[in-house]
Amino acid sequence: MGIESDWIWFDGKLVPYAEAQVHVLSHTLHYGLGAFEGIRAYEQPDGRPGVWRLQEHLDRLLDSMHMVTLPLPWSRDQLVDACMQVLEANQFTEAYIRPLAFLGHGAMGLGARNNPVHVVVAAWKWGAYLGEDGLAKGVRLRTSSFTRNHPNAALSRAKVVGHYVNSIMARYEATADGFDEALMLDNHGFVAEGTGENVFAIKNGVVKTPSVANILPGITRRSVIEILAHEGFAVREENFGRDAFYVADEAFMCGTAAEITPIAEVDRRPIGLPGPVTKTVQRLYTEGVRGRVDWLTKHITTPDRT
Repeated sequence: MGIESDWIWFDGKLVPYAEAQVHVLSHTLHYGLGAFEGIRAYEQPDGRPGVWRLQEHLDRLLDSMHMVTLPLPWSRDQLVDACMQVLEANQFTEAYIRPLAFLGHGAMGLGARNNPVHVVVAAWKWGAYLGEDGLAKGVRLRTSSFTRNHPNAALSRAKVVGHYVNSIMARYEATADGFDEALMLDNHGFVAEGTGENVFAIKNGVVKTPSVANILPGITRRSVIEILAHEGFAVREENFGRDAFYVADEAFMCGTAAEITPIAEVDRRPIGLPGPVTKTVQRLYTEGVRGRVDWLTKHITTPDRT
């Protein structure tokens, strides 16, 4: 499935897809200093798009820009409207939305601070990130030889463009070895996350997930914790090793792109088909993002163009 659309929001106006271009000397292209978000819109019962936790995603974008000391020339409310404009202009009721803030061309070098900051919002149709079979039956993970970025070397809470080279290397390694995704450990050897997903392990009814000290604190992760709490499961946010997955009764990954993807195997140790806790989270999340669970729909923003 391609990423083409008719329109992209670029610095305050909608431009045709083919005209949304940047200069080859744009600073971010060379050095990776920029920030982005991944957001999903889902069709609601009334047939219109609903954007899952749009405010929280854009808050994180603003936080990321603040952490890397780049000014964002648009307010959160303006970016909310930009996301809605893109959905409406492309007539999408379901889509993946990508806001991206990047440093344009002008000066070159690591000390450049006065290049213009550009912001784009694109959207495209995107199905199951790790495949439909992965959603239904689970994915196979390989523990990566690449350590997750150290919190003192890269800002763990910021969704920064250049950080993802670390994840790409881990993903390439895993898929080259025949796995679907990588499991990344931190510099102490504790589980951190996937290359673009948070992870949960379940044993004897106890749900564990790494603390936010060494991971990107995912917005889907927060939704999952709310779902589990609503269903009576306490979540322990703590450090644990990869062997927790080797003996888990069930496990899953979560993220805006990955949604709720079961984990079937880690390092050739089978976990099995999705279990009851995973299936419950998957079902309630799927119903919530589509506006069919009242206690979750408060996080959905729908466009009003009347």
